[in-house]
Amino acid sequence: MIVIGVMTSAIMVLLDMTIANVALPQMQGSLGATSDTITWVLTSYTMAEAVFIPLTSFFSGKLGERKLLLVAVTGFIVSSTLCGQAQSIEAMVLFRVIQGAFGAVVIPLSQSLLIAVFPPEERGKAMSIFSIGILLGPILGPTVGGIITQNTDWRWVFYVNVPVGIFCLLMIYFFVHISNKREAKIDWPTIISMAIGIGMLQLVLDQGNQKDWFESRMIQASLLVAIVGIVFFVYRSFKTRSPVAPIWMISNRNLALGSTMMAIFVSALFGLTAQLPMMLEGVLDYPVDTTGFLMAPRGIAAAITLIATAKFMNNSRLKGSVGFGALLCGIAGLIMSRYSENIDFFWIIFPSLIQGCGMGLVFSGLSSISYTTLTPEQGVAGASIFNLFRTIGSSFGISIATTFQFRDAQQQWNALSQSITPYNPNLQTWLAETGKSLNDPTTQTILQEQVHKQSEILAFVHTFTFITLLFVLIVPLLFLVRIPKSANVSKAPSH
Repeated sequence: MIVIGVMTSAIMVLLDMTIANVALPQMQGSLGATSDTITWVLTSYTMAEAVFIPLTSFFSGKLGERKLLLVAVTGFIVSSTLCGQAQSIEAMVLFRVIQGAFGAVVIPLSQSLLIAVFPPEERGKAMSIFSIGILLGPILGPTVGGIITQNTDWRWVFYVNVPVGIFCLLMIYFFVHISNKREAKIDWPTIISMAIGIGMLQLVLDQGNQKDWFESRMIQASLLVAIVGIVFFVYRSFKTRSPVAPIWMISNRNLALGSTMMAIFVSALFGLTAQLPMMLEGVLDYPVDTTGFLMAPRGIAAAITLIATAKFMNNSRLKGSVGFGALLCGIAGLIMSRYSENIDFFWIIFPSLIQGCGMGLVFSGLSSISYTTLTPEQGVAGASIFNLFRTIGSSFGISIATTFQFRDAQQQWNALSQSITPYNPNLQTWLAETGKSLNDPTTQTILQEQVHKQSEILAFVHTFTFITLLFVLIVPLLFLVRIPKSANVSKAPSH
């Protein structure tokens, strides 16, 4: 019952990272927003989440895990209702910040509760179950959002959280009885520097591509502030060993490696899930609901893999499962790097299924690796750091993939345009076969459309190749992981 309660809470919170994506055009008209300002509906949520995730350990010490989870889910329900009621873009952004702040603590709390409930030898099983929610939320977000938006009003993208949230509240209230309340002193310099540093970094990652990165004074200034804030935050955290944003926990080898590999992995995953719908809708002209359904097999395959392997997941198999899963994701990426405008549903779904299986193995394995040398008392602190890396990694992935695709499309367009000359034998052959003239305005329009379409496809293919390299980058890091022979951990090592 605890697993059902906390996992449903996690799915609800993670779903809101991506469920609003497909509803942005409808929101823009209703809220009177511009194409630039409407993206703050997404940016504000991820910024708030990134800032408040590291504070989970401090708040859980003050309130206890059970009470904090009840407060977080209640706040998430109320703020979701307010988002649905918003009448202006300013109100929507404010309510999304509140929603992200309450939702931020749910993920690490859910993870730490499972660590506390399951004995050490069964933590692999617990992480496999929890990873179902972690994976299904962001992946199924566009699918659920597309269905809701096409069949009802966009406001139901937020209202749907109310019945789900009430169910979660009841499950937590009746079945979760773990408190772990303890003394937790507040350290304001750490909190302020962390909020400024991570908040500004999220701003740079979310808005960088739209502002043309370092051509923008705002991005330059934000990055400078982010660097100063993060450096001071890390220094202060290691000096005070405070439960507030305990980044000093990365001195634990396995937590540091697991968190780093998770950041790399979600960079690839979120970069892929951001780019694939753009290709399907923008280049291949698929409807929104069709795109949503084509994205679903990846999450379904991941869930099935996690369920099927949960009882076999133990410490001795962790590194092997992560390595095999990363290679499966790489194989699927290689298939996607061969895409053209002639692909059919099979070649979209087939690599998605392979990738979903790999994702399931990687997610559960990395979650378990990160906690193998942590004591239950360190669970909340470790989970907050692990999920901070996950959140920032996802933002990096979306920003890097979007920028890479955008700039590569420009390069490909320039290269292909140069070949549209009377001296190109392939072009002359095509003109002869179709009976068209190069001087005909209609022919020029057709060629321009083809150059644009093919340059976009080439850019997406190159982006998928780049993402494949990120998946494979995880494998060599696994050799640095040290899995303890005994499942029982009495003391977490400091290295």
